[in-house]
Amino acid sequence: MENIFSQLAGNKIFITTLSAWLIAQTIKVSIGVVREKKFDFRWFVGTGGMPSSHAAGAACLATAIGMNYGFGSVYFALAASFAIVVMFDAQGVRRAAGRQAQILNKITEDIYWRGRINENRLRELVGHTPIEVIVGALLGIAIAIFAG
Repeated sequence: MENIFSQLAGNKIFITTLSAWLIAQTIKVSIGVVREKKFDFRWFVGTGGMPSSHAAGAACLATAIGMNYGFGSVYFALAASFAIVVMFDAQGVRRAAGRQAQILNKITEDIYWRGRINENRLRELVGHTPIEVIVGALLGIAIAIFAG
């Protein structure tokens, strides 16, 4: 019986999906390096930014499953439903949490400068804009098709 690592290494859909996430994260870091003229490792492991690696991975997974098991299969239905939830969450719920963090940070700064509070800043970049999700999804679909 093969061990789990050799099974995962032989799973083309898993490897393709993981590659989509890795490519999206690499693009995101590259954009950050060009924009900020410095490298920040947090960009690679963090959330938010262009393109959405969540959307890329989820769309790649659904596309690869559809291509291998048929777009009418229950596997594709599950993967596509999962992708929709992931993409909705990436641009909706997590983006709203990021906006709330911005507002709370502003309130904290206002209070801090009056000498009343000294708290750590909340993480603001936790979600994606709709375009970041769309680009991530298109990237994931393209990677799945290319890996075919």
